[in-house]
Amino acid sequence: MDPSGADGLPADAVTCARLGCHAVGAVTALTVQDTAGIEDIHPVSPELLDDQARCLLEDMPVQAIKMGGLYTAETASVAAQIAADYSQVPLVLHLGQRARPPADAVAEDEAGDLLAATLELVLPQTDLLVIEHLRLAQWQADGDIDIGEAPTPMHALLSAGAQWVLALGSPQRPGHYANLLLGPGGQTHTLPWQAPPDRNSDTGGVAAAAIAALLARGLDMPEAVRQGLAHAESCVAASFLPGMGRRIPNRISAP
Repeated sequence: MDPSGADGLPADAVTCARLGCHAVGAVTALTVQDTAGIEDIHPVSPELLDDQARCLLEDMPVQAIKMGGLYTAETASVAAQIAADYSQVPLVLHLGQRARPPADAVAEDEAGDLLAATLELVLPQTDLLVIEHLRLAQWQADGDIDIGEAPTPMHALLSAGAQWVLALGSPQRPGHYANLLLGPGGQTHTLPWQAPPDRNSDTGGVAAAAIAALLARGLDMPEAVRQGLAHAESCVAASFLPGMGRRIPNRISAP
């Protein structure tokens, strides 16, 4: 949970409310952070995450799930099992901005285990993966994913189990970028991408939450993505600078 309100559960609740949905949430970790960055992360136990999520899912008819902030392989494993048990509920998985380099060998091993668990366990349960093109490029450059015979990393992620993949800020030609949506049977949609203001926080989380809310309201995937991206762009365009760090998308004033 981001206590600064820039992303995570508090921010997603506002996004859902603006789009006519009621948000509930299960906390995967408590963070110590402000608008400048994260100082510390305290993942919750897998048992607590499982209890939180199942208590809600057994109480009310949840119409869509947005998942992000999976900080340990054990958390990813629990999240994957919950998603499998509720496979009829659309799952939007948001993997955020490029990760910082691990501080030591132990952190590097843990990051590798988390990525492997996410791709092997959570991805096959995912209806839509939202990821920055730069993170995909980082994975490929670092050898973290093997695309095999797939023409692009996006195609490799589809082959690994995702139903749809949305890559944000994909280069089309020198100086030109777009959001690319790739789906079943090679369906491809090219959607506008707008460079965020300087010092902006991660905007993919806004888009992922908006898309999940729109899927909950019954829109099909391409239309939910189109409207969700437009909503996120309006939030980012109205972003504000509340502290000494990054700008925060204005989820309240967005139409």
